[in-house]
Formats: sequence, structure tokens, C-alpha cells
Amino acid sequence: MAQLKEFSIEEKLGSLINLQKIDSKLDEIKILKGELPMEVADLEDELQGLRARQTRIEEEINGVTEFIEERKNTIKESEGLLKKYEKDSENVKNNREFEAINKETEMQQLEIKLAEKHIKDANEEISDKVVLLDKAKKNIATKESSLELKKSELEKIISANEKEEKEFVKLSDEAKKEVEPRLLTSYEKIRGNFRNGLAVVPVVRDACGGCFYSIPPQKQSEIKQHKKIIACENCGRILVDEELHNNIEVN
Repeated sequence: MAQLKEFSIEEKLGSLINLQKIDSKLDEIKILKGELPMEVADLEDELQGLRARQTRIEEEINGVTEFIEERKNTIKESEGLLKKYEKDSENVKNNREFEAINKETEMQQLEIKLAEKHIKDANEEISDKVVLLDKAKKNIATKESSLELKKSELEKIISANEKEEKEFVKLSDEAKKEVEPRLLTSYEKIRGNFRNGLAVVPVVRDACGGCFYSIPPQKQSEIKQHKKIIACENCGRILVDEELHNNIEVN
């Protein structure tokens, strides 16, 4: 039966550092990609809202235009009735008929004046809405231009990093095979606890490289001896000495 190779603590720490550095590279790529899709999505939402606003203003303008046409038709009808009353007034037989025609004439004249006022107010409303529509269209054009640039930028980043990302994913899978299963489970659990994904950190300037908690000299000495795996008492990250951390290169 083949004997499984027994790795030293220093070798185990080296494997963890290697894996951490690879995963950190992957995190950087994901962060780079992760910001632009959000910006693109936000711009798309903004554009949807602006286009809905443009449609609403256009519908309002159409509604006011229809109202103006209705008022114009009212004026035409009233003018037709005025001509009729004028003709009828030539054949009145008594004062009662004359007064009735005068009353109807006055009513139609008021209808015309009221319709003309409505048309004037409606035209002013349309002018205001045309200004709003023009502003909405300019905003849409600006946002569309920004969206096009962001999408182009995102596509370039995806294209530029796709190969590198695949390579690091492959390296990460290979590096995981070099880490003891129990340690790998702990590593992945610790990584999941922190937004920056750092599970293995060096001691820098007498402090944890993850949470900056002060590490006592005695503890630092133990870390440098590589006799056991030591975690930060504050954040739980695996601590390594800076020299070992710097000597491990991604492979």
C-alpha cells in the first residue's frame, strides 16, 4: 500500500499562501467585472424611466392637441349657429323671437370666447410640455451614449480577462489539491466570512494583516518557527510570517 507523503507545517502553510494568492487574483478580476455590470444595469434602469417619461409627455401633448381640435370644432359649430341666427333674425315675427335669437347668439359668442381661451391655455401647456420633452430626449441621448461606453468597456474587460480568469480558476483547482482537506475546509470557511476573501494573511508591523489586531512578540516568534498553524485571536484568519508569505510565488 502506497504511503501518503507527510507534509511539514511550513509546506502546508506554503500551499495555503499559494492558494490564497491565486484566489485573491480571481477576486480582483471579479471585482473589476462586478462594478461595471452594476453601472450598466443602473443606466438601463434610468433609461427605462426616462423613456417612460418621454412616452408619458408625448401622450399628454397628444391629449392636449386633441382637446384643441375639439375646441376648434366647437368654434366652428358656434360660428355656424351664429350665421344661422343672423339669417333667422331677418325673419323674426315678434320681440319674443328676437330676444330668443339674441340670447342664443350671446351664448354662442361666449362659447367661442371660452373655446378660444381654452385653446390659448392649451397651446401654452403644449409649449411647456415640448420643453420637458426636449429635455427628456436630451437626457436619453446622454444616457444612451454613457450606456454604450460602459457596455463597450465591460466587453473589453471581459474579453481581456477571460483568458487570465480561466487560467487562475485552473490554478486554484490545482492548488486546492495540494492543501490538506481539513485545512481547505477551514480556509474556505474563513474566506467566506470576509468580503475581501482573505483567509491567510502575513503579520505586518506586529499586527494581523487582515484585521490589524496587535500580535504579541511571543506569538510572532511561534509563527516564524512554523511548528503549528496559528490563527488570529481577533478575526480567526490564518497567520503566517511576512518572509514566508513573500517567498511564495503563485505556481
